Amino acid sequence: MRKLLLVFVAAGATMLSSALRADDYPSRPITLVAVFGPGSASDTICRAIAEPLGAALKQSVIVEDRPGADGALAALYVARAAPDGYTLLMGTNSPLSAAPFLMKSLSYDVMKDFSPVTRVGSFTLMLVVNPSVPANSVKELIEYAKANPGKLSFASANTSGIVAGETLKHWAGIDMFHVPYKSSPPALQDVISGRVSMMFTDLTTGLPHVKSGALRALSVTRLRRSLLFPELPTLDEAGVTGFDMDSWAGIVAPAHTPPEIVTKLNRELRKVIDSAELKSKLSNVGFEAFSSSPEELEGFIKGQLGKWGTMVKDAGIQPQ
Repeated sequence: MRKLLLVFVAAGATMLSSALRADDYPSRPITLVAVFGPGSASDTICRAIAEPLGAALKQSVIVEDRPGADGALAALYVARAAPDGYTLLMGTNSPLSAAPFLMKSLSYDVMKDFSPVTRVGSFTLMLVVNPSVPANSVKELIEYAKANPGKLSFASANTSGIVAGETLKHWAGIDMFHVPYKSSPPALQDVISGRVSMMFTDLTTGLPHVKSGALRALSVTRLRRSLLFPELPTLDEAGVTGFDMDSWAGIVAPAHTPPEIVTKLNRELRKVIDSAELKSKLSNVGFEAFSSSPEELEGFIKGQLGKWGTMVKDAGIQPQ
């Protein structure tokens, strides 16, 4: 009986400790790490969420940009952080779906080194060209590229841009030079200036330049047209049959973060992400916001690993 009583006391103490830990959290500022640099879509989404989340948790939420290696540096930083809920990653398909297949050596395990918290939503990716490129459609672009082998180049600022560009090259059988960048803003500036011919970019950073006439948009990368830019055809419509790339965002914490802290973060984040105010704010910059349970995000990431592995292989990309 005494041993049984001690077991009950220990279990009760553990439950009380967990409850107190969740009640006390957060007691200091939280860092939300963006995988790309200032002005990128990742940075923009982080900053839109940080203020209302901080208000809900009654603590500051600090956005920290850690660009490099297509998001892998930021992911590694968070994977190695203390699992206490004070360092979070605004993960995207770059470090959490594509990096395992684009990099020969990755110092973190996508499924083992993170605790999923919630989906944040999806980016719409579009193909844009410098207006000097004589093409008003994907078909015309391919025809011009075939007639002028090696003349065109494409920029990439993330793994979506790499895989989309290489897929187009492989499918169409065209010769284009790849110019990689660490983040979207500098890549877009070089496309606008004409140093690079084109790039696949998200609506968040690219749409203002399309509206101003500095860039020409040719297509989106999903199977269905975007409600935010319905006049723009899909790559599938343009003949790249079945091309469907979902550039996504979700928040994860280091593995072994206490479940009660993950639950609290999920609860407050879902209120913020699913609010009409934030949805409207982010849709205006080309981002579709929606949340999920931690379990749903975990299953989604697992499925995306399979999808991106196939896309990288089909594009003929060799790990670097």
